[in-house]
Amino acid sequence: MTNMTISPQRRREIIDALRRGTVPQRSLDAFAVGLTPFERALDGELESVAAGGAVFKAVRGEYGSGKTFFARWLQDRARKRGFVTSEVQISETETPLHRLETVYRRLMERLSTSDVSQGALRAVLDSWFFTLEQDVLAEGAISEGDTAQLVARTNELMERRLAGVSRTAPAFAAALRAYREASAREDAVVADGILAWLAGQPNVGADVKRAASVKGDIDHFGALSFLQGLLVVLRDSGHAGLLLVLDEVETLQRVRGDVRDKGLNALRQLLDEVDAGRFPGLYLLITGTRAFFEGPQGIQRLPPLAQRLHVDLSADPRFDNPRAVQLRLPGFDLPRLEEVGRRVRDLYREQSSAQDRVQTRADDDYVATLARAVTGSLGGKVGVAPRVFLKKLVSDVLDRIDQFPDFDPRKDYALTVTDQELSDAEREARGASTPDDVRLDLP
Repeated sequence: MTNMTISPQRRREIIDALRRGTVPQRSLDAFAVGLTPFERALDGELESVAAGGAVFKAVRGEYGSGKTFFARWLQDRARKRGFVTSEVQISETETPLHRLETVYRRLMERLSTSDVSQGALRAVLDSWFFTLEQDVLAEGAISEGDTAQLVARTNELMERRLAGVSRTAPAFAAALRAYREASAREDAVVADGILAWLAGQPNVGADVKRAASVKGDIDHFGALSFLQGLLVVLRDSGHAGLLLVLDEVETLQRVRGDVRDKGLNALRQLLDEVDAGRFPGLYLLITGTRAFFEGPQGIQRLPPLAQRLHVDLSADPRFDNPRAVQLRLPGFDLPRLEEVGRRVRDLYREQSSAQDRVQTRADDDYVATLARAVTGSLGGKVGVAPRVFLKKLVSDVLDRIDQFPDFDPRKDYALTVTDQELSDAEREARGASTPDDVRLDLP
């Protein structure tokens, strides 16, 4: 993707995210570096999932290697191919992996399409019911104005489409039917409540559950069945499938032993279900550090899981197999960091009213100098520098060049990196023992 193909809104989204020190959600092709070797294999896997298959993939890399960037780059790529995506951050307190009902709830909260950035369940369901209605009307037996018959016939068609899921999760079809009927009679309170229950939200009112003929909340096993139902809905509404990212799975290493073992077992269960063909249309991606895949507190604690995820990575990284179940992200080096900086500078320039000034005062030589300075302030470890570097480049340098005609970063800016603005991993890499600022004057 070239900069000229990105809309002004998308450019602003990218720049705003980098200014905050976060990874943008979309259009990451604009400044992705070093991911070309993966494209062909990943595109092939997405095509396989769109054809009714299922894929599990593990991505490994140390902090700063770009795991989250990779996951969002792949999500962006998938959405352009008609996939719905969701990214779930695994954490000890809020989203423990062994509580699949909580993982399901987070999945639903972050459901994203090419048109809806988060919380896309309503849009997906409404699109599905519209598709079912069009199929019913195409039969020619019911007129569009006969609302009651149209709803009834649509429900019959829905039941047939969900027949396989209904055998294990009858509540899913019951809730969908009730949601459709509440929407048809414009009962927003009941429709919203049922939608919340379908999304795994707790504390849905008893009156709403009675209207949908369901009881209780979605549990661990119900979550897997409801995921099956979601995949059926996605397929029938014209979506290619679901790309689900479980990010930062390595947090399992920091939890209590019994909780860790439950989480690893839940992961093994998910792999078994994917391999058994229970989730056609699902691309499941997990990310983790090398220690999670190789250390004693990670998947090695559960030999069946370790065997399933084992890949020989002893050879030269240039010959890593991108089709393997486990991918190793290449280490970030200074030339790549500089290239990312140049691409971000070019993106910024396109939306700036001072394009010439941005280009000349933040030229390639200055971008390289800033990249080296930020890396130096973080103990020379390039792998942990990208977030800080891009935030400094956008917020401290490019924004000032854009707003102040007499600002020259070579004369008017001295890089300052404080402990307070760094993450734990960045502070550790920097090796700072005091909170004093590190100041590096740039030539």
